[in-house]
Amino acid sequence: MARLSNPFAFTPRPVIFWVTATYIAIFAVLLTVHLNVPDYPHKTPAGTNLTEAWSDLQHITRRYHPYNSHANDDVRKYLLSRMQEIVESKNLGSDRVEIIDDNISNATFSAGNTTVYFEGTNIIVVIRGSHDKEPFYTTHDTPLGTSRAPGNGGVLVNAHYDSVSTGYGATDDGVGVVSVLQLLSYFTEPENWPHRTVVLLLNNGEEDFLNGAKAFMRHPISQLPHTFLNLEGAGAGGRATLFRSTDTEVTSFYKTVKHPFGTVVSGDGFKQGFIRSQTDYVVFNGELGLRGLDVAFMEPRARYHTLEDSTRESSLNSLWHMLSASIATTSGMASDTSDRFSGSSDEREDGKVNTGTGTEAVWFDIFGKVFILFRLHTMFALCVTLLVVTPIAVIGLTVILSKSDKNYLFTRKKYIHSSDDDEPVRLNGWRGFFRFPITFVAATAIVVGLAYLLQRVNPYIVYSSPYAVWSMMLSAWLFFAWFLLRGASAMRPSALQRHYTLLWLFIGSFVLLVFVTVLARNYHVASGYFSMFAFAAVFVALLISYAELFFLPKKSVYAARFGDAGGVIHDREPPSRPLSGTTNGTRSDERVPEDDDATETTSLLRNDRVSFRRNYGSRRQSVSEGADPEDHHAASDLGFVYEGEQEWSGTLPSWLWLIQFLLTVPIVVILVGQVALLLTSAIYQTPADGSSTLSIYLLFAALTAALTVPAAPFLHRFTYHIPTFLLFVCVGTAIYNLVAFPFSLEHKLKVYFLQQIDLDTGANTVSLTGLEGYVQDIIKQIPSAQGQDLNCTTPDVATRKELTKCSWAGLPAHVVPRLSPYGNNTTPKSWLEYSIQKSSNANKATIRVVGQNTRSCRLMFDTPVRSVWVDGAVSDPRFNATGQHGTRELRLWHRQWSQPWNVSVAWGSDTNSTFSGRVACLWSDANAGSIPSFDEVQHYLPVWAVSSKIADGLVEGSKRFKL
Repeated sequence: MARLSNPFAFTPRPVIFWVTATYIAIFAVLLTVHLNVPDYPHKTPAGTNLTEAWSDLQHITRRYHPYNSHANDDVRKYLLSRMQEIVESKNLGSDRVEIIDDNISNATFSAGNTTVYFEGTNIIVVIRGSHDKEPFYTTHDTPLGTSRAPGNGGVLVNAHYDSVSTGYGATDDGVGVVSVLQLLSYFTEPENWPHRTVVLLLNNGEEDFLNGAKAFMRHPISQLPHTFLNLEGAGAGGRATLFRSTDTEVTSFYKTVKHPFGTVVSGDGFKQGFIRSQTDYVVFNGELGLRGLDVAFMEPRARYHTLEDSTRESSLNSLWHMLSASIATTSGMASDTSDRFSGSSDEREDGKVNTGTGTEAVWFDIFGKVFILFRLHTMFALCVTLLVVTPIAVIGLTVILSKSDKNYLFTRKKYIHSSDDDEPVRLNGWRGFFRFPITFVAATAIVVGLAYLLQRVNPYIVYSSPYAVWSMMLSAWLFFAWFLLRGASAMRPSALQRHYTLLWLFIGSFVLLVFVTVLARNYHVASGYFSMFAFAAVFVALLISYAELFFLPKKSVYAARFGDAGGVIHDREPPSRPLSGTTNGTRSDERVPEDDDATETTSLLRNDRVSFRRNYGSRRQSVSEGADPEDHHAASDLGFVYEGEQEWSGTLPSWLWLIQFLLTVPIVVILVGQVALLLTSAIYQTPADGSSTLSIYLLFAALTAALTVPAAPFLHRFTYHIPTFLLFVCVGTAIYNLVAFPFSLEHKLKVYFLQQIDLDTGANTVSLTGLEGYVQDIIKQIPSAQGQDLNCTTPDVATRKELTKCSWAGLPAHVVPRLSPYGNNTTPKSWLEYSIQKSSNANKATIRVVGQNTRSCRLMFDTPVRSVWVDGAVSDPRFNATGQHGTRELRLWHRQWSQPWNVSVAWGSDTNSTFSGRVACLWSDANAGSIPSFDEVQHYLPVWAVSSKIADGLVEGSKRFKL
């Protein structure tokens, strides 16, 4: 009778309680950690001041401040003054801290068929480490490679202070900028002074082509650091996540962060090209050769690069989360006096700093409290070990069980005297073996079907309601899996159903681990780390199931209980039972009834068998009459048997299932759940950028199966109550997901603005690029577009090919003041002037370009040019001026306004070849009302939409040229 009140028995009530409570608890903690930011402390470390940092953030985010705006100059002046104020307040000499106002560095580099010439306006602060006694070398007369401080170099901390033309830049990258200011204050406190030199970089021009980081490479101080921390933003608040890292050794410094957050999955996403945007990390690591970390905000993406990237949408908690991570990580880097990051003392032949060789890392956090870090090689070795050892262990246990005569697995019958002529005892050991794979395929197929249904009916609902989609898929999988598993158990109960399900999980996770191991070995992908832990947990749980079988009687002993029978002896057949689990012990109609009348064929031992069955039946009846209807066990001299299951299972322990559950479910749900939430935040609003919604739903479906399948060994013990509730959840969320409008006030659809003016003809075209159907509905509400026929085409921006660009004749722009410096009235045609002088004996020409009230222009060639040179450029062997197939576009950036560029180009060898293309200048400053079309779009957008920029400029004026 102990099982009737045992809270750990493998009976419905305990199973329902422990499984349901565990899932609810884990999901609640995961969502709480993911959606909430830890509170900032009332007392911060010496040298830091959150009130001051928030005031700085508010100041620099008052206006849009892209590189090509006057507000950008104001932000730069403010940041310089704040740095000088901080240093002066500490009474420090210039030999210990140096502020570098870099108005000299420039860079010319190529990216594919595009060449960029950029003049930097970076701000650099160098805090000399206490272990670095030599003076700084920061003048441009010093050759690159000779400015390195002695010892192990230093630490670079970077943030960019420019915003996009459509956003205030609070988290992209204002929080990073004010964190750098606070780091300057922190490390100049005597008790916090770093051992190694710390270089604080505020770069300008990241948003346009990572230009500021490229310009930093031209400054000699860039040769000093060997490690780096890049601070970025791709959302509007929340937690700052560890996006990616170069290696295990440098990632170890992040372990000291009090509230770590992130997983290597995001790093692999960048590595494999699934994430199309980039940060300065690729310059510092890929081109400068440093080893370091990328820490960034990542959600909500709907506010990224829009006016909603503001202090209103951020918080002191988010600011502190990034700042505290920066302090802990940078302090660790700057305290490291080993030589593991120093490499050799000479610059490498490719121009990169030699920072040694690191090992690839696997890392993830647990509930935002614990940070797990180990080498990818360690993961590979563990995976290989598991793949080799575990099958041997399972086979060995199977052999031992067979030798012990206790292997009931896959056993149909047992002969009493080991003779085929004897009457067999039916063991029904095969029963339940095929249930899980059929259930898994069916339940997963239903979830995949829901994914296709959403894609067909309401594809963008995930944009505003990702958790409604998750609820629908999770509840659908659990309900249909329960329905099939419980139904099969009701019709033909099996004491081995849990064991067989774990065996199938072992086989499936084994195959998955093989795939993960190949990815780790051949492609250096660590994202499958959770499968290693899941496989190990399933293996141990399966070992427990094998250990359980040793509690069973020997098959020969069990069969001998029936004695020598003249006919086939069946084990007790399961009665048909309803799915509620409240059935009685009715005998199956298929069971051959006993005949009390002896005949000439009756076995001499028949009375023993009849006595056994009658005794068994009487004991069973006596227990059933007084038992709780919830406990479906029958009593025999073999112990309690769960209703309808094989009689030999009565000696199985009733509590070991809980250990198996705790081994398999929590670890998988925690690890996979964190990955699922991170991927949800990363991709659920990418359809506005043109990403496939079907791929998002299919990923959700795959993760749904991974989250719920660990519960499969225990689902057949559930009664109908919880699954029925899940069915209602599934139906309700499915209806909502199919009919609800996919965008909302909190989750606005991004559309991309651009105004293009043909300065030769005066044609003025305004366009919005966005999702087909929705962008047309948005434009209908804009007054200047009403009554016009929209011209909708595929955009010419490579990263937005999946969207639709619709244009109309918009309001004229006023990006150039009415009066020029010479006192003459300006017209659009005079905004841009150019001249071309062709060489008389070769396919070469010099082009002079000047744009009024701008510091960004472009040259676009109809056929690629083979060489490009801009007056003022400095040659650098690390940068190629043109791509392998030449250059089709040259982007020009001045640090001064309305200044000319003189460009020398050379093209094909055919002396008769023509030279033609387009000259364009950009205007990006939307603060002064000089772009009425943009202001109109901002004003008349529906409440569920928001505008962003699609190019470096909001207005593009161009003229054609031809030689």
